Amino acid sequence: MTNDFLSRRALLGAAAALGVAPALPAYAAWTPSQPIHMFIGYPPGGAVDILFRVVAEGMQRVSNVATVPEVRSGAYGFIAAQAVSRAAPDGYTLASGIMGMLAVAPAIPGIPIPIDLDRDLTPVINLAGTPMALVVRPDAPFDDIDGLIAYAKQKDGAATFASSGNGSINQLGALLFANAAGVTLNHISYRGGSPALLDVSAGRVDMMVANVAEVAATIRGGRLKGLGVTAAEPTPLMPELQPLARRFPTLDITNWFGMVGPAGMPADVVAGLVDIFKATLRDPQTTRTLMERGLIPIGEGGSDFAQRIQRDRARWKQVVETNNIRGD
Repeated sequence: MTNDFLSRRALLGAAAALGVAPALPAYAAWTPSQPIHMFIGYPPGGAVDILFRVVAEGMQRVSNVATVPEVRSGAYGFIAAQAVSRAAPDGYTLASGIMGMLAVAPAIPGIPIPIDLDRDLTPVINLAGTPMALVVRPDAPFDDIDGLIAYAKQKDGAATFASSGNGSINQLGALLFANAAGVTLNHISYRGGSPALLDVSAGRVDMMVANVAEVAATIRGGRLKGLGVTAAEPTPLMPELQPLARRFPTLDITNWFGMVGPAGMPADVVAGLVDIFKATLRDPQTTRTLMERGLIPIGEGGSDFAQRIQRDRARWKQVVETNNIRGD
């Protein structure tokens, strides 16, 4: 398939573009006059939670905009999305809108989606992204991609990979690797990324594809082996990891994390929010904190974000159909 995922180079370009803008935004007609509630649809400590809290701190520091981050995790992020879909479209209630929820889940038969993602939500801004790392158990009898491929072929379908659930980006990323490398892997599904990674680090599962931001410390601590990153260029967080897209072009995958609001948000409200978020992402302290955690600022707002969602949804649908994936 033609790869149009956000590339590492494109992300760096977006970050650079953000960096040359003025320190403070030229606000649109709308500015908030009360705190903004941000529903986080994923567990504390993960990439989405970290991103939202860093951005919330930056918004207060840069634009004096108060926010109230609130975890409402579960159901692929749809608990938070459903809550925001019922809120007034006044800009004061937003929720996480990530690639897995907006672009991957709708492409997978069998995944229950409680709302109409296109009708009931307004894409506000694509905040940041992270490449993914291919990690293996610490006692694996190989240390590189060639060794993993040889091992998988020797196991003839018995080599295992973990994911945070059927239809997750972890599953699709691992299947993209298997398709590109010409190997067959046995999927072990978990209810969440943490237990999946725990079993890989304990040696009960062979491998996993996970956000770099979530596995960097575990790799450095020796509890996982990192074999590569799903990008065409090295990631600043772990530059020692091999960029897998140089060998397998389809493995140029950036997992992006955005923000959505209720349907019917006025254009000036969306524009005002985008200005505030972009000002925050231009802030050197915010940028530095995000990059240290493997999160690269994007700042893709409004209609551009909506178009990104539709393009990635079409491409993940191809992966789903090729591998006959169904949800739980």
